[in-house]
Amino acid sequence: MAATSFRLRIVTPEREVLDQDVEEVVAPGASGEFGVLPDHITFLTILAPGRLIYRVGNQRQVLAIFGGYAEVVDNVMTVLADGAEPAAQINLDLAKRAEAEVEAKIATLDVDSPDFALMRRTRDREVARVAAASEKA
Repeated sequence: MAATSFRLRIVTPEREVLDQDVEEVVAPGASGEFGVLPDHITFLTILAPGRLIYRVGNQRQVLAIFGGYAEVVDNVMTVLADGAEPAAQINLDLAKRAEAEVEAKIATLDVDSPDFALMRRTRDREVARVAAASEKA
């Protein structure tokens, strides 16, 4: 008999974010968004910063994910994320402001500047936060 749900575990270096049975996940892979349903084939991928959406019944939940890895094995999806933040806890206006500030800072930096890569990573994090918060709005 086919499974109707699978386990989703999301862990960051700071804490376990989620350990719950879900019916569907859409996540930001390095090559684009991908979906996971029950009985998914074994799978390992790099996660890009973006929004991760999971569904339990009729309820959709959204998280900002700041990169990491995802593995699917035997109806368990494990996400080892560099960071994660529930969309419900993100202030969209503040996130947009932070994104604009980082963009302005990047515009003043030379590509060879030691701060350039750090600022791009910070921008990717803010873009993920805006995307997740926009999804909940």
